Amino acid sequence: MNNLEWNSFTKKIYIHASVEELYPLWATSQGITSWFLKHAEYRDKHQKIRLPDEHIQENDTYLWQWHNWDGKEEGKVIIANGKDHIEISFESSKVSIQLSPKNTVTIITLTQYDIPTDDESKLKIHFGCSNGWTFWLANLKAYVEHGILLNEKEIDLTKNELAGYEFVNM
Repeated sequence: MNNLEWNSFTKKIYIHASVEELYPLWATSQGITSWFLKHAEYRDKHQKIRLPDEHIQENDTYLWQWHNWDGKEEGKVIIANGKDHIEISFESSKVSIQLSPKNTVTIITLTQYDIPTDDESKLKIHFGCSNGWTFWLANLKAYVEHGILLNEKEIDLTKNELAGYEFVNM
């Protein structure tokens, strides 16, 4: 067994869908807001906002906002190959999404890496994001395979400062 490290983690999930069906759910604002975010805005290198169904490209920038969290995340698209691999800057680190066909399913491999190893980053990024991505990958599977969303969009959890650590369906 490989040792677990504080500077990275990997999460994997099988989803009964093709790579071609899954890539737009990660690579467009329309796709990523269908199962993950309240709002996503992508801008090209000229700062022009991409259309909702337009694929992101390398060097795009993004602005993400979640349901039940007042914060926002801004970052850069590092890799977007148009078919099976995306990499972005995220939370003082990087996130890589790789889609790989496996028989009749696709395995999604999400790796968050270059995580700082100070105590605050260990808690907020390694622990927090690792838990968060576990839920969001399960939410994507529920959405794609069963047409349902598991995340909370109707009950306002923003007043509970520990909500992100206690509720599994943020």
